[in-house]
Amino acid sequence: MLLAATSAAEPTYVPVEGGALRSVLPPAPQQQETRVAPFRLRRTAVTNRDFLAFVIRHPEWRRGTVAALFADGGYLRHWAGPLTLGAEADAEQPVTQVSWFAARAYCAEEERARLPTWSEWEYVAAASESARDARQDPAWRQRILDWYAVPGDRPLARVGGQPANFYGIQDLHGAIWEWVEDFNSLLVSADNREQGDPDRTRFCGSGALSMEQKENYAVLMRIALLSSLQAAYTTRNLGFRCARGDAEPGR
Repeated sequence: MLLAATSAAEPTYVPVEGGALRSVLPPAPQQQETRVAPFRLRRTAVTNRDFLAFVIRHPEWRRGTVAALFADGGYLRHWAGPLTLGAEADAEQPVTQVSWFAARAYCAEEERARLPTWSEWEYVAAASESARDARQDPAWRQRILDWYAVPGDRPLARVGGQPANFYGIQDLHGAIWEWVEDFNSLLVSADNREQGDPDRTRFCGSGALSMEQKENYAVLMRIALLSSLQAAYTTRNLGFRCARGDAEPGR
């Protein structure tokens, strides 16, 4: 199925008020909170339809053409062809099998957007349907962990299938894992003496299971995943959505 470049829907960006994020990754020694500036986040993840329109316009990002430096051998391999989705890639499913490089290139073209930072993503992902910060809600936390427990080869749902959260953003949980701009600053270390390293946002991996803050376990899983990646990696359940600074063009 070859879809016209103009068939991609106009993306919706939702405003997010700034605020403080207190999480398992303090930004610096003796500093427990990260300040998140106001920004706008795409309501849903980028779809196969969206990304197909992008590679039609940009041949350098097509499967079989993209440089090996920017994407591994799994890049868009679930598509039937470089410009054909086929049966395994529904047009309205989130695009996966895309590298960080490809995700950044897509966002840069979408009216000069960008990938969200880890702090921005986690700040919005802490919201349930009714609460700005639901991380203390056991039922909400368990719902996320139940999704993480399902094998990764499950079929992907179409975007927009999850209820909108407090901000009006959908599918941050229960759909796919998502790239963030600074994924490679999340370095899992087995040595808790490295926690204060100013050059990296470090997390002591061996301490995760014994943490008293069990409500943070889903966050720890996301950190472990992101810290295991390289920018050219692709996987079948890893996609992305774009963000914009509150005062950036295209808002």
